[in-house]
Amino acid sequence: MQAIVLAGGLGTRLRGVVPDLPKPMAPVAGRPFLAWVLDRLVDAGFESTVLAVGYRHEVIREHFSDDYRGMALRYSVESTPLGTGGAIRLAAEHVSAYPVFVLNGDTFLELGYRAMLDAHRRACTSLSVAVCRVPDVGRYGALEIENDRVHGFLEKGGDGPGLINAGVYLLAAEILQQIPVGQPFSFEQQLLVPRVKEIRPLAFRTEGRFIDIGIPEDFERAQQMFAAKDQA
Repeated sequence: MQAIVLAGGLGTRLRGVVPDLPKPMAPVAGRPFLAWVLDRLVDAGFESTVLAVGYRHEVIREHFSDDYRGMALRYSVESTPLGTGGAIRLAAEHVSAYPVFVLNGDTFLELGYRAMLDAHRRACTSLSVAVCRVPDVGRYGALEIENDRVHGFLEKGGDGPGLINAGVYLLAAEILQQIPVGQPFSFEQQLLVPRVKEIRPLAFRTEGRFIDIGIPEDFERAQQMFAAKDQA
């Protein structure tokens, strides 16, 4: 299994608590948040991961080098911001096997990667999306799911419990080929949302814990979550 981890975020909303670091390098329970993400990949049996980096990428490379617990690390460096889709397409130059997992370096999800890969293959789909239930969908936007396929995306701002896109994808090469080369492009807003009914992504449900450290409140919650995890 191979993965692309999007690790180029500036962390603008965290600047008050984490100054001058790429968002995935924000310290959580004494370690860069990205280390917790990579731990999951190593434990799941990934052989190599491409880190799609941009802002202050040298900080990430200096810390992790080219190997993390026996998992090979490669670096895809954006000279200018390319958005999620552009970053994925650039990083794909370092990928040698498909389908490939894509995940965010500022989001942690307890996920059975091998089980998701097996489900993806059984469904003969070009795109799978990890889906989890949260107590309040307001920050994320909910999903419309029917027969384990994603049919639509609801706007952010709703409330109450529901299923959300947890930010982990499994992509066939044909999906990557639909992303333009070298141009800013949003994977979600320019490909996934407008073409969801055509692509019909598989919704792979997980009951594992999920956290996105993009805002100070959840960044603080992550400190408590991973401190407890480290002591377990």
